[in-house]
Amino acid sequence: MILKESIYITPFQCDRLLHIYIPDDRKENETFPVLYMFDGHNLFYDEDATYGTCWGMKEYLDTHHSRLIVVGLECNHEGVERIKEFSPYTYQDEEPWGFIEQKGRVLIQWMKTELISWVEHNLPARKGRKNHYIGGSSMGGTMALYMALKHSDTYSKAICVSPHIYPMYKSLRKDLNHSMVSGTEVYISWGGQEYEPSIFAMATDQNLQIIRALMKKEGVDVIPHCFKNDNHSESAWKKELPIWMKELHIGETEKL
Repeated sequence: MILKESIYITPFQCDRLLHIYIPDDRKENETFPVLYMFDGHNLFYDEDATYGTCWGMKEYLDTHHSRLIVVGLECNHEGVERIKEFSPYTYQDEEPWGFIEQKGRVLIQWMKTELISWVEHNLPARKGRKNHYIGGSSMGGTMALYMALKHSDTYSKAICVSPHIYPMYKSLRKDLNHSMVSGTEVYISWGGQEYEPSIFAMATDQNLQIIRALMKKEGVDVIPHCFKNDNHSESAWKKELPIWMKELHIGETEKL
């Protein structure tokens, strides 16, 4: 089932919609791990998705009888506010975005405290970092990567789909040395058709540097993918969904 619930984001002093998936065939007293996702409106239904194509996550989870709750936070749709709220770094981007002053860190803190508390109080959610996952695409992927680096005490798996990294790479690089909790898994991907050739080469090099840094950390597993024919779109990420679900063993009964 899909629920839509309004929640108050205290630091931004506004309400925002949560798009929530819970298995229809839940057994009595059954609880589930929780995957927290950015851009929740793009996950389940085409009619809710920004560009008319969703990830098809409900259909996938239903078909595979996944034992998982998904909590998708809808973004701020006003101007560049989505980018600010989903950025952990202040940086200068290309036009039309321009100067971006980060608001992501305060959102992350709210998610770690108030959002998780709300979910565990209102939904059949399992507690503890091994049952907390984080994921997103584009700027949401950037947030998921930052949270893997800096908040692995809260999240054990991170899905970083096509993270928007290159304008803020110098700042992110400083955080690559941050210690991470053993038993953390990070999936990171990018598409060959996302950038112009020169930027693609630079972005690929930066992604590889991040992957190398993650691989050096004891007890941290990293799963990289470059999809040479894919672009930066929900349609591409819909095709990618089964890959990270399977490789991270998310929602698999035998893994719970």
